[in-house]
Amino acid sequence: MVLWSVTMAVVLFTWEARAVPQEHALAVGLAVTALLGVYLGWRRRSAAVFVAPLVSWLFAWFPLMVAAMIHHGVVKGFFVGLFLITVGWLGIGATEFVWLGLVAFLVRLLRGPGDRGEPDVVIFGPDGK
Repeated sequence: MVLWSVTMAVVLFTWEARAVPQEHALAVGLAVTALLGVYLGWRRRSAAVFVAPLVSWLFAWFPLMVAAMIHHGVVKGFFVGLFLITVGWLGIGATEFVWLGLVAFLVRLLRGPGDRGEPDVVIFGPDGK
């Protein structure tokens, strides 16, 4: 998830700084998020979808602020970046959550039920049985 978050920080930086065409940054972001979704679905770690946007925000807020300052100038870019890392992140995080969750749950559904052999935990009752 950390590797995905760093990659998404780079994608968001290049998208906001206009370093590459926005369609390319969007395609890379969708592809990388889909890859993480496949991994999480295959490993049956779909609950990580709920914290992934927060981890992504932790890595991306500073590069996104710098990219806004590069694109819009220092003063205006500071306020645009502040908007992006607060209000704009609701949209960015929601998009990451929905796409990541959709892919993870679809892969988990296609993989089928897991092998439920012996339980990992043995619980003894009060009478020792």
